[in-house]
Amino acid sequence: MFRGANNMDISDLRALATVTTVIAFTGVVWWAYSSKRKSRFDEAANLPFADDEQHEKTSQDQEKKDHE
Repeated sequence: MFRGANNMDISDLRALATVTTVIAFTGVVWWAYSSKRKSRFDEAANLPFADDEQHEKTSQDQEKKDHE
C-alpha cells in the first residue's frame, strides 16, 4: 500500500480515507446500537409526545381560566 513517505500518491490517500471512514462508521453504529444507551434513546424518542401532552394540559388549563 504505502511505498514510503516520499512516494505517497492520491491512491494511498484515498485508501487511508476509506479505512478511516469505515472505522468511524463502525464506531458510530456500535455507539448507536449499544444496549447501554437504549433507555436514553427510548426516552428521547418519546420527547415529541411529551411536548404534545404538556401542550394539551396547558391548553385545557387556559380554557378553564377563560370560562371562570
